[in-house]
Amino acid sequence: MTTAQAESTIPTGTWQSDPVHSRVGFSVKHMVVATYRAGFDDFEIRLSDEDGQPKISGEAKVESIDARDEQQKGHLLSPDFFDADNYPAIKFESTDVRRDGDTLTVDGELAIKDNTRHVTAVGEISGPVVDIADQEKIGIDLETKVDRTEFGLNWNAPLPKGGFAVDNEVTLSVHLELVRAEA
Repeated sequence: MTTAQAESTIPTGTWQSDPVHSRVGFSVKHMVVATYRAGFDDFEIRLSDEDGQPKISGEAKVESIDARDEQQKGHLLSPDFFDADNYPAIKFESTDVRRDGDTLTVDGELAIKDNTRHVTAVGEISGPVVDIADQEKIGIDLETKVDRTEFGLNWNAPLPKGGFAVDNEVTLSVHLELVRAEA
C-alpha cells in the first residue's frame, strides 16, 4: 500500500468509544453574549466496516445531559427542548464516511425527538496507535452546525433590548477515543 493509499483509508474492524476519554457535546450562543456548552455523559459510538464500507453510528441518552444546574437540566429535559420522557435518545447513522489525509468527512442522519435530518460533520482522524495498555486506538474529532428548530427544539424568550435567549444555530461536536472491539 502506498503512503497516499494509507492516508485515505479508514481503519477496518469494529471500534467502540471509550467513555472516559470521549465527549459528545453541543454549544450555542446564550443571551447574545456568551456560548453555553453542555454534553451527554451516557453515549455509545461505533465505527465499523459493514459490507466493506466504513460506518459510524451512535446514540446519546438524553437523561445524561450534564447541565450544571438542576433547574436548567429539568428545562432541557422537558418538552420545551429534548422531551426526554418521550424521546430518550439522540441517534446518528452515517450514510458516507470519507478520509483525505487526516481530514474525515461524515454524512449521515441525525435524529432528535421525532425529527431526522441529514447532516455533514467534518474533522480529523488519527491512528490507529497502540497505547500504553497495549490497546489499539483511533482518535476522531468531528463538528457540524444545525438549526435546533429543525429538530423541534423551539423554546426561546425575547430579550428586553432585542435578540433572544438562545440562538437557533447549535454546534454539535464529538471527540472520540475509539478502542478496537474484541472479536
